[in-house]
Amino acid sequence: MLLEPPIDELVNKVGNPYRLAVVVGKRAKYLSETLTEEEKEARPEVTRAVDEVHEGSIIADDMAE
Repeated sequence: MLLEPPIDELVNKVGNPYRLAVVVGKRAKYLSETLTEEEKEARPEVTRAVDEVHEGSIIADDMAE
């Protein structure tokens, strides 16, 4: 279960929960292909993707759909 950052904040940043799922999923897939095993063990890909959305490093636009 995702506790930090709050899911409501993430949804507000991207517009709706479906877009959030797509953006995080695509970013996590990309990270899983590019990170080393040590980096994945230290911090999972989905966690990294969610944190990037929360920090504003990843911005959802119409291309994310």
